[in-house]
Amino acid sequence: MHFTETAARAAAHGAAFGAGKAAGLAALLHDVGKYSPDFAARLEGGKTRVDHSTAGAALVLELATGNDRLIAEIISYAIAGHHAGLPDKRGESLAALSDRLTGFSHARLDPVWREELAPDASGLLPAFSWEPPPAREATHREVEASRARLAFQFAFLGRMLFSCLVDADFKDTEAFYGRVEGRQLEREWPALQTVLPGLLAAYERRMGDLRNSNSEVNSVRSAVLDHVRSRAGEAPGLFTLTVPTGGGKTLASLGFALDHARIHGHRRIIYAIPFTSIIDQTAEIFRDILGAAVVLEHHSAIDSGRLRREEARMADSDAASRDKLKLAMEDWAAPVVVTTNVQLFESLFAARPSRCRKLHNVAGSIIILDEAQTLPRPLLAPAVAALRELAANYRCSIVLCTATQPALDADRFPAGHPVGLPLAGRELAPEPQDLARKLRRVTLRFAGEMDDAALVAALMDQSQGLVVVNSRKHALALYRSAQAAGLDGAVHLSTRQHAVDRRAILAEIRRMLMEGRPCRVIATSLVEAGVDLDFPKVWRAEAGLDQVAQAAGRCNREGRRPLEESIVTIFTAPDHPPPSEIKSLSGDLGRMADKHEDLLSPQAMEDFFGEVYWRVGPEGLDKEKILSRFRMGPGRGGIETDFAYRTVAEKFRMIESGMKPVIVANTPEAWSIVDRLGVETIPSGTLARQVQPYVVQVPPQARIALMAAGHVAFHAEKLRADQFAVLVADSLYRPDVGLLWDDADYLRPEQWMV
Repeated sequence: MHFTETAARAAAHGAAFGAGKAAGLAALLHDVGKYSPDFAARLEGGKTRVDHSTAGAALVLELATGNDRLIAEIISYAIAGHHAGLPDKRGESLAALSDRLTGFSHARLDPVWREELAPDASGLLPAFSWEPPPAREATHREVEASRARLAFQFAFLGRMLFSCLVDADFKDTEAFYGRVEGRQLEREWPALQTVLPGLLAAYERRMGDLRNSNSEVNSVRSAVLDHVRSRAGEAPGLFTLTVPTGGGKTLASLGFALDHARIHGHRRIIYAIPFTSIIDQTAEIFRDILGAAVVLEHHSAIDSGRLRREEARMADSDAASRDKLKLAMEDWAAPVVVTTNVQLFESLFAARPSRCRKLHNVAGSIIILDEAQTLPRPLLAPAVAALRELAANYRCSIVLCTATQPALDADRFPAGHPVGLPLAGRELAPEPQDLARKLRRVTLRFAGEMDDAALVAALMDQSQGLVVVNSRKHALALYRSAQAAGLDGAVHLSTRQHAVDRRAILAEIRRMLMEGRPCRVIATSLVEAGVDLDFPKVWRAEAGLDQVAQAAGRCNREGRRPLEESIVTIFTAPDHPPPSEIKSLSGDLGRMADKHEDLLSPQAMEDFFGEVYWRVGPEGLDKEKILSRFRMGPGRGGIETDFAYRTVAEKFRMIESGMKPVIVANTPEAWSIVDRLGVETIPSGTLARQVQPYVVQVPPQARIALMAAGHVAFHAEKLRADQFAVLVADSLYRPDVGLLWDDADYLRPEQWMV
């Protein structure tokens, strides 16, 4: 029976974080609305639409009493949203939970449901580390903060129960149709604990190769690795790993995760990376060490042609393994998952079933946040709240891994501040201050103003160098100036180019550097976070200290050059002033320069972030008011919730550029995807994921101008409406410069006629 089988699946999912009974009850009641004459008539061919979700949402509230009533409240959201997504409690939409519950009537149900399902709504409250009541002497701000944290805990549990329910519902339905059709989908991945001995042996072999190198940098990396792994026995929870760029953070964090999982029994390792531009290299490292059969790479571009290359890495690249990869992206069942911050955090705040299905599998994981300083500042407070909750109640260990630690230790913040994690004594690296001194490989210089002519002249004197600027407009202008000056080996890199071309350009840059050829790269900040490049000199337009430090990580990365010759020059660009926020961060950096002799030291970085957080205030760390959208308070039935799940999902966007996409189909593979836009049976969501590697984001007005000039047009508009804007003027895109939307009014179609 679908009810009981789904309940058993959901209960097993929820057991991973101590909420098996609540998850099972949600699944048992999710379709109780089907006990109605209207639904029976629909099964016999009736056309009347039947809302079968509201009944269970209403009945679970009637069944529970006492403390269980509050858990029943959050189960109610999950049941009501198991098809359309988690609802808001209140609002103008007809989908608001309160309005749906008000309209429910018992008369629509056959009372036999109670006998057949026999629901038990007792003992639902899991034994969590719930936020304690505020002390008697607490200030008003502390009381409000405590209430907000408790509300967030319950809301987070509601989303996790929703994950258990919708994944169980999907899988039970899938299994039913599999039996009917005589087919079986290959979903099973090996459990991490089962394959862990082999993974550790493979890892040890690779680290043995590293230790055989006698370079000074590798000696320091080995010492870091040994110290980090020696901390694996620490109690699960939150950790920091503060290692300068090039100090071996990636391999050290993987070693810690494998050892920590062996000791504490974690279920999987999730490695989250800030940008898709660097996820490839990390996923490839993990596959190379651990084997492709245990590593799932999941991000927005993986469903394209790269999925086919990923499938080829599987031991058996037949149809079953292809299905297995695609299905694993839905539920993250693989032992090792390499993903992006966008996938991880937007899922943690999502409302749609498809985005939330995987969340129950996050419980019991080791989560490594690479380049943790890149968490968007306007969403930092809700992101920190989610990390705190995962560590406190979902058996997760979380490693904030970066060269520029974002100073999130709770001791730095006043009581009641929304940001702050219990990080005291949880640093995995050996003496970060001393380590920074040992791995110091650059000298910072402040040059004041440098216009484009001065930058080109500086590159003329240096056969290999990197200039990082603050905008795509400046990068293109400087590149054109370099070309006009006849600069050999000039390379332009920005998000004017689509992801496929950027990957090719980065590969060519690495070859140029390795072969000693002239290589003068002009780039935006996309080159900074985790991109493995090593230049003798770097120039960085004024920015925050964290960005300066990341740019410095591209200079003398392997420590082969003298410190005094490895110069990172910070300059101001008189003709290209930075955006206001970067200007403010540059001001924060200036204040640090008066306090610290070594601006790249961990102490300077900690003070810098403290300065930034003080300047923007709590409101600037939760710009969309995410945390205040989860509220609890007295009601007619006791404590009641007012959670705005759907609104939060819409507001929590880690990449909110305000830009508009243009598809640049400059390869046969890209055109094959564009051609499929006209195939009605392929969902738009699937096509959007497939085409993403060929998308360039442009300002809205620029896209309007491109379309008005006939350079861009919506493809398959009758079928897809205005979802897919495709570049039709090939002359406006070249791999070296990207998309030239600035020339939108240039060369209108009628001017091409001969």
